[in-house]
Amino acid sequence: MPDTSPREPAGPGGLRVIRREPMADGPAAGRLVVCVHGAMDRATSFTRLMTKLPDWTVVAYDRRGYGHSAHLGPPETFDQQVEDLLSVLDDQPAVAFGHSLGGDVVLATASRHPGLITAAVVWEPPQPWLSWWPSESAARAAGSELEPEERAEWFMRRMVGDRIWERLPPATREQRRSEGPTLSADIGLLSRAAVFDPHRIRIPVIVGRGGDSRPHQRRSARELAASLPHGQLAEIDGCGHGAHLSHPGEVAALLARVAALTC
Repeated sequence: MPDTSPREPAGPGGLRVIRREPMADGPAAGRLVVCVHGAMDRATSFTRLMTKLPDWTVVAYDRRGYGHSAHLGPPETFDQQVEDLLSVLDDQPAVAFGHSLGGDVVLATASRHPGLITAAVVWEPPQPWLSWWPSESAARAAGSELEPEERAEWFMRRMVGDRIWERLPPATREQRRSEGPTLSADIGLLSRAAVFDPHRIRIPVIVGRGGDSRPHQRRSARELAASLPHGQLAEIDGCGHGAHLSHPGEVAALLARVAALTC
C-alpha cells in the first residue's frame, strides 16, 4: 500500500512544510487544500483536520518565525506572508483554510493573486484596522506593554489556559516564549492598515465563527461575510476560536461545501 502519512518535503525559502497525500477515494479526488495557521501556532495544529479530509491532498506549513520556521525570524512586511504562501503553493491552485491571522494571509493572497486560491474557508480572521475593533483584544494593543517573551506567554495563557500552559514541558514553554518577537510583528503588521480589500475577492468564501467566540470575533465575521462578493457566514454551535482543534469534522464539511461552489 502507498505511504499516505504526512511528510515534510524541503520547504521553499526554508519554511517547514507538511504534505499529506490522499488516504482514500472520495469526492475531493485528491484536490489540494492548503492550511494556514494563526499567531503562536504551527502546521501540526491541523493534524485533526487532516484526518477528516481523507480524500484531499493537504498541505500545511509553519509560518515564518514559528515552530520549525522560527529560524527565518519575524516577518518584516505582510507582503512577505503572502509571498510565503505563494511559494508553498508553487503555482498549484488550491482551496484554502485560514485560521485566525492565517485567514488574513489567505484573503490577502486571494485579493492580490486571483485564480490561485479557488475557494476559501476563513475562521474569525482578525481585522484590527476596523474603527470599532476593541483595543483590549489580543490583535490590537493588549499585552503591548510586555516584553516580547512575556507577551508570548501572556498570549498562550489566554489561548490555552494557565493549567495547560503550566503542564507544558519547560523546553516547549521556552520555545513559545522565544516566538514573542514574531507575535509582536504579526500584530503590528495587522494594526497599521487593512491587509486585504474584501471587494476585490471574487472567489467563494465561507467566513466561520463560533457560537462561543468573543463578541468582536462574531461581529467581524458577520460583517466580513456581508462585504465579500461571494461570501457566506457559517456558525458552529458550541465552538470557540479554535474550530479546527475542537470541531475538525465541521470545518472539513465547510471546506467540502465551499469547494463544491467552484465545480
